[in-house]
Amino acid sequence: MDSAQAWLILARAPALGTAATQQLLQRFESAENIVEQSRQALSQAGLGNDTIDAIVEPDRHRLDEDLAWLKQSGHHLLWRGHPDYPQLLAASPAAPAWLFVRGSQLSLLGEPQLAIVGSRNPTPTGAETALAFARHLAGAGLIVTSGLAAGIDTASHRGALAAAAPTIAVCGTGLDRVFPRSAHELAHEIAANGLLVSEFPPGTGARRAHFPQRNRIIAGLTVGTLVVEAAHRSGALITAHRAVEAGREVFAIPGSIHNPLARGCHRLIREGARLVESADDILSELAVLLDLVLAPPQQPEAVEPPPETLTDDYGKLLQMVGFEPTQTDTIVRRSGLTTQEVSSMLLILELQGYIKPSPQGGYTRTTMRPAE
Repeated sequence: MDSAQAWLILARAPALGTAATQQLLQRFESAENIVEQSRQALSQAGLGNDTIDAIVEPDRHRLDEDLAWLKQSGHHLLWRGHPDYPQLLAASPAAPAWLFVRGSQLSLLGEPQLAIVGSRNPTPTGAETALAFARHLAGAGLIVTSGLAAGIDTASHRGALAAAAPTIAVCGTGLDRVFPRSAHELAHEIAANGLLVSEFPPGTGARRAHFPQRNRIIAGLTVGTLVVEAAHRSGALITAHRAVEAGREVFAIPGSIHNPLARGCHRLIREGARLVESADDILSELAVLLDLVLAPPQQPEAVEPPPETLTDDYGKLLQMVGFEPTQTDTIVRRSGLTTQEVSSMLLILELQGYIKPSPQGGYTRTTMRPAE
């Protein structure tokens, strides 16, 4: 039995996590040796009956399907000790014992990567900021790595692709599945121009517990993590904390104190994350280590979800206005409405107390709810 087949069997064994796999390797030296052990030997190694059954009597039909997947062009299985397994990830806590990879540029795993993560429901400004930062950072030579989720993750991947640069998506499903479904086209574009990575074998669907596991891989692959927008309790904060545990840099973009999606970033900054206002701030921290070329980024803004009392049209327009000054032409561009339509709606929002004119021009959100 070859190494790939042995590792596929282990990848399918239930309740066989990273720590248990490492203990087995220390005891039996290789995956091939593990799968050739008797039930008694595996039981003495501390494995449960279900795990032993999956190793001693693997599902041959599923194994054949996995081998067929692996034979397809651009499909790979890497394990700890494999020459293409990323060294930076291997040096991180709880690094996965194996990785499924889709894409032709395996060398990207060993290149300098920066994670960009944040809310699945960002403000328009947050999404624009993530895209702009990713585009500039990718253009400067960093591989942008994220989690293929909606919101900040998607904007980050698209920003890198807009710079004609590769990007890496770490998935919480098998690589023959795409979650969310809205990312189907993006996933194929990433596979063609970068890499899709997962520790979950083909056919594995999306489960809540998979995404914190995915986040530790994002943090382990990268030299640092940038959090663009995140609520006080957010998966992006898990990635940031995993980065700290791995001894990597954490960067956070501040926002308005009135924006709920800035609170996670502010928390990270209080905990020691580096406050960044431009891509230069990140690149200057990493330039000596990575020998990067600095590139100018766009500046961020912040907004919060609209009050529920507004109609849909006005609520959507209110989302286009930040707590910092937002120019009318910016609101027009974001909304897709005409200047006349936007001006009329802004006047109504101002009269109702949701926004106010800014001394710097344009409008800002107010912190007080208008009277009913």
